[in-house]
Amino acid sequence: MAGESPFHEGEQRVQTRLGVREEIEPWARRVVRPFLPEEHRAFYSQLPFLVAVARDANGRPWATLLAEGPGFVSSPDPRSLHVAAVPAPGDALAGALGAGADVGLLGIELESRRRNRVNGRVSHNEAGAFVLAVEQGFGNCPQYITERSWRRAEAEARPVDARLDSTLSDSQQQLIGRADTFFIATGYREGDRESETFGMDASHRGGAPGFVQIRDARTLVFPDYAGNNHFNTIGNLLLDPRVGLLFVDFEQGDLLQLSGTAEIDWDSPEVARFPGARRLVRIAIEEVVELRGALPLRWDAEGEAIRELRVVGKQRESAEVTSFLFEARDGSPLPGFVAGQYLPLELEIPGQPAPVVRTYSLSSAPDAARYRISVKRHSQGLASRHLHDRIELGDFVSARAARGEFVLDCSGARPVVLASAGVGLTPLVSMLHRLAVQSERPVWFVHGARDGDHHPLRQEIERLAEDRPDVRLHVAYSRPRPGDHAGRDFQSEGRVDGALLEKLVPGLGADFYLCGPTGFMAAIQEQLEARGVPEAHIHSESFGPA
Repeated sequence: MAGESPFHEGEQRVQTRLGVREEIEPWARRVVRPFLPEEHRAFYSQLPFLVAVARDANGRPWATLLAEGPGFVSSPDPRSLHVAAVPAPGDALAGALGAGADVGLLGIELESRRRNRVNGRVSHNEAGAFVLAVEQGFGNCPQYITERSWRRAEAEARPVDARLDSTLSDSQQQLIGRADTFFIATGYREGDRESETFGMDASHRGGAPGFVQIRDARTLVFPDYAGNNHFNTIGNLLLDPRVGLLFVDFEQGDLLQLSGTAEIDWDSPEVARFPGARRLVRIAIEEVVELRGALPLRWDAEGEAIRELRVVGKQRESAEVTSFLFEARDGSPLPGFVAGQYLPLELEIPGQPAPVVRTYSLSSAPDAARYRISVKRHSQGLASRHLHDRIELGDFVSARAARGEFVLDCSGARPVVLASAGVGLTPLVSMLHRLAVQSERPVWFVHGARDGDHHPLRQEIERLAEDRPDVRLHVAYSRPRPGDHAGRDFQSEGRVDGALLEKLVPGLGADFYLCGPTGFMAAIQEQLEARGVPEAHIHSESFGPA
C-alpha cells in the first residue's frame, strides 16, 4: 500500500472539503495496514462478538452481530481472520458471506471501549464459518462508546423469530429512540477495478439516548460528530448512498436491521440544532428485519465506576488552554493512574438530554492527591466550551476510572523522548512527573508551540527539569512573538520533526512518546522509522472530539 492512498475518491473528496486532507493522509498511511499487527490479532481472538457488514443478493448493505463468546475468532496469519460463526436463518445477511463477498468487520470491546476495523473479501467458507482475507485494518479512538459488560444468556436456545417489513413498528421506534449505540454498514466498489480501498466498512455510532431522531416510520436522522477524519462512512455514502443500520437490544438479545438510502446534510440550519454535530445523515428506510432472541449474549451497562469530582482549581495555562483540578466529592483519596492515561468525564450540559461523555488526558503526577486535566478550548467543541465558559470552582463533574493504553513503560533502560505539539503535551507532562522522581533514565522533553502565548505548563515543566541534569528540555516556536526570546523562552524556531530529534538524541537509541495533531505524529513517525528507529520504540496518542 506504500504507493497507494488508503482512501478512495469519496473519502478524499470529503477530507478535502473539510480541510483535513493533507493532515490525515500521511498519518493514515502509517496506521491503515494491509495486514493485522500481532496486537490486533490477539485482540480479535478474545472478543465475544463481532459486527459484520456485507451486501445481500440485491446489493443492499446490511449489518449484523456474530456472537459466540471468546475464541470464535482466530487469526491463522496476519492476512486472514477465521470466524466460526455465520448469520442465522432469517438474518438479512443469511447466506451472504460466500467466497468472494466483500465483508467489513468491527471488533469492539465495550467494557474497555477498544475497537478495531478490518475489511476484505471472503477467501472461502465452510459450514458455520468463513475466512476473511484482510485488505485493510486499523484502530479507532474510544469516543462515544457506552461501556457494557457481557454475559451469556440464561434462557435456553430457541429458534430466532424473524419479522420483515418496510416500515418501523411502534416498538421498533421505541428501541431506536432509547438507543445510545448503533452500527452502520456502507461500501463502495468501482466496477471491476481492484483496490484495497474498496469494499465494505463496519462502523460504530454512539451518543446520548435520543441522538437518533425518528421523523416518521420510514425516516431517521442522526448527527455525525467529529471523529478520526478518515470519513470512511461519509466517503462511501458520497459515492454510494445505500446504507444499513443495526440496533441492538442489549438486554434482550434482539437485533433490528434496517436498509435504505442516506442523504448527507452538510450545513443546513438544522445541523445547529444538534449540539456538537458537524453534519447530519438522513436515512430513508426501505427494508426492516427484526430478529428476536437472536443473540446468545446479553450486556449490562456499566455504572459502578462513576464518581463525582469537585472542581478545586481552575488555572489558565495559555491563550487557549485551561487546567482543571479535581478532588473526590467526599474527600476520599482518588485512585492512582498510569502516566499517559485519560480521564473519562460525563458532563451535564444545558440543552443536552443526557450527559456528554469526553475523555481528557491527565496532566498531573500519577501519585498526586488530585486529578488535573488541561483542556484546549475549541470554538466548535461542545464539551471544551462548557468547561472553559461554565465550569467554576466548587462545581461537580462525573467521572469514570482513568484508563488508556498510551502509557509510560518504566521497565526499559533506553533514554526517553517525550515529543509533543500544542495541547498534546498534557499526557507527556504526566510522564515527565513520573520520570523526574522515579527513574534514572535520561529524558528529552521536546515541545512545539506557536509562540509564548500558546505554550501551556511551561514553568511547571522547567521546574521538573531543574534538579535533574539528565532531564533536558527543548522548545520550538513556529511563529515567535517579538517578546519571545531565543535561548530563554524557546531554543529553536520552526517545528519539531525527525531531524530535530536526531540532532538532540544522537543515534536515536531511545523510546519515543508522541502526542499531538495527527499530521505531526505521522510525519515524525515516518521520519524516525526512515532513520532506523524500530516501530516498537515509537508510541503515539491522538485526540478525539472536544
